[in-house]
Amino acid sequence: MTAALSLGTYRVRAVSQAARTALAAGSPWVDTAPNYAHGRAHEELRPLLREYPTVRVATKTGFFTEEQGRNAMADGVLTREEAAGRHSLERGFVRWQTERSLAALGRVDLVFVHNPEHDGQGLDRTALHGRVREAFTALEEFARTGRIGGYGVATWSGLTSGAFSVPELLALARQAAGSAEHHFTGLQMPVSLIMDAPITQALNGGGPLVQAKDAGLITFGSAPLHRGALLDAMTPELVNLIRPGLSAAAAALLAAGSCPGLDVVLTSARTREHWDDTAKALAAPLTAQELRRVTDELASE
Repeated sequence: MTAALSLGTYRVRAVSQAARTALAAGSPWVDTAPNYAHGRAHEELRPLLREYPTVRVATKTGFFTEEQGRNAMADGVLTREEAAGRHSLERGFVRWQTERSLAALGRVDLVFVHNPEHDGQGLDRTALHGRVREAFTALEEFARTGRIGGYGVATWSGLTSGAFSVPELLALARQAAGSAEHHFTGLQMPVSLIMDAPITQALNGGGPLVQAKDAGLITFGSAPLHRGALLDAMTPELVNLIRPGLSAAAAALLAAGSCPGLDVVLTSARTREHWDDTAKALAAPLTAQELRRVTDELASE
């Protein structure tokens, strides 16, 4: 099965326009964060979420804008020094930020702890894991009362750098919940032909995506175009190897979306034409053999 094409709002300037395009096209998920669009993403999304009550909503906790930091200071949640860091996993801050996300969006299905490795810079792994557990503890409280559907981790480099592993995150969730009945339900990480380690690992039956799926988590692939940089690397020969006749963007997304163990691939297509072009390609995913041929070719270059 191919991953479901869904809207990611990172670096999207016109969030409401992108969301209207994606939701009208049937995007099953919207992925956002309080700091996206200079802190305006949530308020731009709310009226559209009312129009599309079945779309599932994922947001994050951790990063915040300068204005949000000032508000957190005024509410006594962060010190001036903590606010200057623009990222926090303190339990009180996670509660405060999640409350504000719920108020702004109206509903939240999944809250990702946002790049926890960022909060751990300069810390040893034990201290970092302690901070992640604190964030999980706060989110467990929301999930137990049904205010959010669950929580997870959205990471850029934490899994590849060795800051933490999927089994370690699951263990931290069990500790936060005080039992095996935790609400850790999602994992988000980059999956692309540039950051292709998750693809090659999954093709070989291992890696974080396979571990996450085996644990029953929903898996999200972020940055399938590597923030646009991949488009310059999509030569006509590479596109033809993936599937002749596709656009560079559709070919890159097809490769990422065909990764074994991936449930959702996030993109921010600018127009309905671009969205439909990619969705049509993803409707016929690459086989494992075809995808391996692509990754082998890239590894040989």
